[in-house]
Amino acid sequence: MLKAIKKKLKDQRGLTLVELLAVIVILGIIAAIAVPSIGNIIDKSKEDAIKADARMILNAAKLYKIENDIPDTGIGSTQLEPAYLDGLQTFSDSTADDGVVTPGYTVTVNSDGKLELDGKGTKDNISITFTGTTLEEIDGLSKD
Repeated sequence: MLKAIKKKLKDQRGLTLVELLAVIVILGIIAAIAVPSIGNIIDKSKEDAIKADARMILNAAKLYKIENDIPDTGIGSTQLEPAYLDGLQTFSDSTADDGVVTPGYTVTVNSDGKLELDGKGTKDNISITFTGTTLEEIDGLSKD
């Protein structure tokens, strides 16, 4: 019985230094591949947030135009934001040094009767400029 206990104590198993270094190298390679991919996923989600806000602006403008029987003129943030849009941050208004507020976007009606968005959406370091962009064209845009 004593011999069996001694044999069990001598039969120690573990990782050698070479095996441990191999595991660390493999984890380093996986991390080197994963970190840039995660950065791209984050940037893509910011782009998608800007595009979603652009769709929301055009849909709110469509609703505003129908409810108020607006002629084919520009619709700015002052008409939409109080009642039709809430919490829009990517197309927020900017104030110049002289105190003049510049709307973050305008919506116009083109010759085909479609609503077009003009403005610049920004979320953190990602920006997308919309110039005469219709609802169907939003997905085709990419960051500046």
